Amino acid sequence: MYKALDKWFLSYLRRPRTPAPDGITDLILAVCDHFEPLHATDKRGALERLEVWKHAWPKLAGEFRDSNGVGLRHTFFYPIEQYDPDLLSELAVICKASGAEVEIHLHHEGDTADGLREKLLAGKERFRSHGFLGEDDGGAVRYGFIHGDWALDNSHPNGRHCGVRNELAVLRQTGCFADFTLPSMPSPTQTRIINRIYYARGTDRPKSHDNGEPVRVGGAGKSMHRPAPDELLLVQGPLGLNWRWRKWGFLPRFENGDLTAANPPTPERFRVWERLRIHVEGRPEWLFIKLHTHGGIPQNFNMLLGEPYRQFHRFLSGLCRNSGRYRLHYVTAREMVNLIHAAEAGCTGNPGQYRNFRYHPPPLATG
Repeated sequence: MYKALDKWFLSYLRRPRTPAPDGITDLILAVCDHFEPLHATDKRGALERLEVWKHAWPKLAGEFRDSNGVGLRHTFFYPIEQYDPDLLSELAVICKASGAEVEIHLHHEGDTADGLREKLLAGKERFRSHGFLGEDDGGAVRYGFIHGDWALDNSHPNGRHCGVRNELAVLRQTGCFADFTLPSMPSPTQTRIINRIYYARGTDRPKSHDNGEPVRVGGAGKSMHRPAPDELLLVQGPLGLNWRWRKWGFLPRFENGDLTAANPPTPERFRVWERLRIHVEGRPEWLFIKLHTHGGIPQNFNMLLGEPYRQFHRFLSGLCRNSGRYRLHYVTAREMVNLIHAAEAGCTGNPGQYRNFRYHPPPLATG
């Protein structure tokens, strides 16, 4: 169906309306980049693309500061099946200079649980050799994940782009701290759960994350061991209708948090993200805005590395400075998950103090 409306639109119409709380609203912003510099090019072309990022991104990231004095943050989800040590070494230079981090992206087809496990463990080891990926209190390497072609847990109706029905369990067993694939609209892999931060349990059926339990304050109990061994945390970005930017003057446009040259971040889009109010239940004053992009392709360079991105962050800075109603927090995917778990544990106040609440920074950031 058009834009996968049969998967999600009824949930959108039935969504609970969470009113804006009194007092300060904390805007927690993460940009998760499906970063594929080898897309439609060779290694030489990929190195040229990384060179553009190396010169432009650290400077841009340093031009803005959030409410805690932290510069722009970016998370590169790099495809482990496209591993090349030279490309990852260049990416490490970018991260070291800007505070960006790298997590795991994967495209696969007709795979098995054992094959997936082997790929993920090898990818973790390779990424760690470049100083990427954080760890937990026990020293175990942990990672964030985005599924290529949106087909998490074999969720494509035709069984394409995956093949592993128990994928959530394999991700959890290999150290995944959260999945950031969704929303996937207009793909038919889109879930009926939308605008939610939730736990899903793997089953022997495809698309087991079509069901789940919202993360809520106190939901982990005193044990602080959530997610359970058979659960995976899923962090969704915004999905809905944008009535402020209409097609042909009267039809609302679809909003799915994708940043592109044709659809850059704008104040109008921000108002939609704010209105959808993705949060941990019981902590509505902390808004989690998870956006995605494809920053490895030249079509998006000017948007992400140029004036459109600058204009948007000038708007955010001015909003927080002039309104007195907002605090802004630039975070990586790992830091966003830490703030989610801090909210779940009942932490209050300025969320910026909980950036390393559970999962520690990668060696590259601390070395």
